[in-house]
Amino acid sequence: MLFDPAQQKNKFRLLAFDLDGTLTQHKSPLEDEARRTLDALGKKYKLLMVGAGRCERIFSQMGGYPIDIIGNYGMEFSEYDPSSGGLREVFSHIAPCERETMEARITALREQFGFTEFAGDNVEFHASGCVTFPILGTKAQLSDKLVFDPDRSRRRPLLPIVQAANPEYNVFVGGTSSFDMTPREYDKYQALDRYCKEYGYAHDEVLFVGDDFGAGGNDEAVYVSDIAFMPITDYRTFPEFMKQFL
Repeated sequence: MLFDPAQQKNKFRLLAFDLDGTLTQHKSPLEDEARRTLDALGKKYKLLMVGAGRCERIFSQMGGYPIDIIGNYGMEFSEYDPSSGGLREVFSHIAPCERETMEARITALREQFGFTEFAGDNVEFHASGCVTFPILGTKAQLSDKLVFDPDRSRRRPLLPIVQAANPEYNVFVGGTSSFDMTPREYDKYQALDRYCKEYGYAHDEVLFVGDDFGAGGNDEAVYVSDIAFMPITDYRTFPEFMKQFL
């Protein structure tokens, strides 16, 4: 549900964030201004990351920022431990993945789409059972990935084909050069809903801030839900957008 500025901001108790494209450039460190903004917000609200990557990867990219993290679309959850300055794993779910079947599917899709030249592996298999179809390969240069499809216009027309080839997964247009796949019971909305039930938040007390809310985006499930959604189209505007909540 798109956030309406006329809504009473003081009802929010929990602010949940995507990372890449929202707080940072893709796969890039958290900048000082974004960090200061989170510090200020944290004095008024509970803060939570809801990411596509693993908790430890998100934590590292944020430079060890002290925040609880939902990772892998809800397959992982870790709390920040002030005593150690690190994360404490609460749970980590693992789903089975038929790797040979997935390799064959991705190879067939590459041939169909013409993405047959790539660096590194054909498929990225995550320990959780999530899968990434890295169009440029697992060892592609970050600079090449960032310019491949930043507005997702190249991949969105292909999304229905990738979805049809992988019916047991949710398929997302991930980052700037990949498709992410998670078992059906995991997406950011379902993850956030489970967190709210566990920690005592009503949906109307939650604001989600994300950039990937278009068709096939990994924030779309929250955007079309009953949870208030603040869209960010350029991560550099995040500090200015969030001033209204301070």
